[in-house]
Amino acid sequence: MPWFEDIEIGTRTEIGTHTFGEDEIIRFATKYDPQPFHIDPVAAKTGPFGGLIASGWHTTATWMKLMVPHIRGRVEKPDEDGRTPAAGPSPGFLNMKWPTPVLPGDTISYSTTVVEKLDMRSRPGWGILRSRNEGVNQKGELVLSFIGQALIERKTPARETK
Repeated sequence: MPWFEDIEIGTRTEIGTHTFGEDEIIRFATKYDPQPFHIDPVAAKTGPFGGLIASGWHTTATWMKLMVPHIRGRVEKPDEDGRTPAAGPSPGFLNMKWPTPVLPGDTISYSTTVVEKLDMRSRPGWGILRSRNEGVNQKGELVLSFIGQALIERKTPARETK
């Protein structure tokens, strides 16, 4: 992960793809989102989507599965003091949407784009990075979107403002 100061707004990164299989959709939903249109192909045919669909939480969890190795794989050179930046926890997501159902066999391509950087008065050694995260199916349809937030370490603590 780069230092907070080195991250540029507008930077877009492709983080990977995943194909959702019917068995996987049912396994995930049985454990975490047991609604008929996620776990029962027969019942799903008469449901609101006309067939089985992946849980939005499954679609989002898969984004996370791809994002973590992407973050860990970015190794920055140490600064002059031998330090490398740390990534902190997330204070939460904003504006999460699942506009198009994910069907068995769909391949979702995930990306992240830096949209905002915020200084933290309470933690001057850290900043908040906001990124627009998206998943798009093989037809180019948006299936997932949200603004993610993460605490990112600064090279130099921000000056206090009054």
